[in-house]
Amino acid sequence: MKLHFNLTRFNKASFKTASSAMPILKYEIVPPKGLAQFDLSELWRFRDLLYIFIWRDIKVRYKQTLLGIAWAILQPLLTMVIFSLFFGRLMKVPSQGIPYPIFVYAGLLLWNYFYSALTDISNSLIGNENMIKKVYFPRLILPIAQATTPAVDFVFAFIVLLGLMWYYQYSPHWLGILILPVLLVMALGAALGPGLFLAAMNAKYRDVKYLLPFFTQLLLFVTPVIYPLEIIPQRFQALAMLNPLTGIITVSRSFLLGLPLPNNWPQLLGISALIIILFLVGGLAYFRKTERFFADEL
Repeated sequence: MKLHFNLTRFNKASFKTASSAMPILKYEIVPPKGLAQFDLSELWRFRDLLYIFIWRDIKVRYKQTLLGIAWAILQPLLTMVIFSLFFGRLMKVPSQGIPYPIFVYAGLLLWNYFYSALTDISNSLIGNENMIKKVYFPRLILPIAQATTPAVDFVFAFIVLLGLMWYYQYSPHWLGILILPVLLVMALGAALGPGLFLAAMNAKYRDVKYLLPFFTQLLLFVTPVIYPLEIIPQRFQALAMLNPLTGIITVSRSFLLGLPLPNNWPQLLGISALIIILFLVGGLAYFRKTERFFADEL
């Protein structure tokens, strides 16, 4: 509906007469209900706002920090050193015949992205509380922006991996470099699905942000990051494949380092993709269902 206003000069008496004769129009702005009404065109109309959020989060991430970009390099590097000392040297965890530091760092590459994206997405609503209460825009833009920002850390971490491989005289396989962006998108989806659910939950129950680090630490040890998939007993491998990160990390590390691929690696990626889609649909449905209450709960 388009409303046209004719602006003329009124005195006080004529304004009272005109205003009493005019009907009172009331509008209520509510978000659309249900997943079926999910509007991609609305996200496209707000694409400039999405770009602004992504650029804002990147600047906040690296501006006015003591370490800045160096933290994106030191965090996975120090984690690799600790894991190499405890699991590589002391526990003698097998690394498929390559130096353990390269093995574990290649696994941490996508894991760190997933962890950062999941954490940022879950806090995306409470971190923009004032904006949500005052301005209308598709709330889904906030989690998407938070999921994209850690990709900058991923780029720096990948450069460090190339340096480690050069130090140990290993060359990255060209197929691994080609497939890595696809696996990064899958890791984004793996973080976005549960992250949408956690973000909506976090808007109502603030203790979600305290429980999330505990469960992600548990998830790290049940994901083949610090050990190869083959070390898992055969009777538990089917259960391990239900973790979408199992296929993503195993295939990415095998392609990047030129390791033998599991015989069922297409099945691994297929199961990961299916579970990611299910999580995305479920997380999006819950996010849309609770979206109308965000302003009241924050």
